[in-house]
Amino acid sequence: MTRELLELERDEHRVLAAVEFVDATSGARIAEPLRVAPADPADAIAAASRWLRNRGGLLVLWSHPALAAHAAAFSTPPALPALGSVALALRVADPAGRYQARAFTLALPRDPDPAHAAQAGSLFRPQRVELFRSAAAPLVGNWTPLHVRVAEAGGDLLGGTLIEVRGAGDALLARGSTDWRGEALLPVAALPITTWGADDGDVVVTETAATVHAFHVAALGTRTPPAWVADGRAPAPALAPCPDPDVLGSHPQRVAATPQPVALAARRGVRVALTLTLP
Repeated sequence: MTRELLELERDEHRVLAAVEFVDATSGARIAEPLRVAPADPADAIAAASRWLRNRGGLLVLWSHPALAAHAAAFSTPPALPALGSVALALRVADPAGRYQARAFTLALPRDPDPAHAAQAGSLFRPQRVELFRSAAAPLVGNWTPLHVRVAEAGGDLLGGTLIEVRGAGDALLARGSTDWRGEALLPVAALPITTWGADDGDVVVTETAATVHAFHVAALGTRTPPAWVADGRAPAPALAPCPDPDVLGSHPQRVAATPQPVALAARRGVRVALTLTLP
């Protein structure tokens, strides 16, 4: 016997993109709620975008004014706008203060071709956005806490400065950025407790040689007088640094500090002070 099914209602909607926020140290997906908003508060188009959080912890872009025709297009998505031609500039903040706020850009529309699912710009692949831990975030296991303070040669503390820790062969060990006080906490993970020594006299060593690098872009960062920090005067939230760390390292206006060598050991904290001369 054949049964006939009556379709009472159909709700089909094509999502436009997804974002995965991960801990920059561990690489684990961040399950706690985060606040996403337009990077420019005056951007009405970005503000009209609709976001939903799915059960897997991904932030899904449900609708965007520039891609209204894509919502109901499945097998034959519109040819315009061209793939990746719409830049949606956003900022993400952690209401609990465990992660530092940062900016990021989502290139739309995403590639809908299933054959390209493994590529970074695919609709079927979430954009991965790393968040740096704040000074208030807890550390885990044998992580090495590296405390970095960045100041301008004239004395002002520099917020929004990108910090990189590199080891042998220029391998990236950790990344972070300074807050409005010019301070950053970089947990360096997976350092060996002991390893083979490079010199003939030491069979094993407990330290790992590394260098600390700093990159600052004046137009994207902040400057805070040291007296504000001493008096506990925090700046207005609108003045807090919120750079995109993915562009700071290669920005044409970046200013780099002299790399400082450090000796890192598991669970042993290190403090570094860097000075930058801004134009």
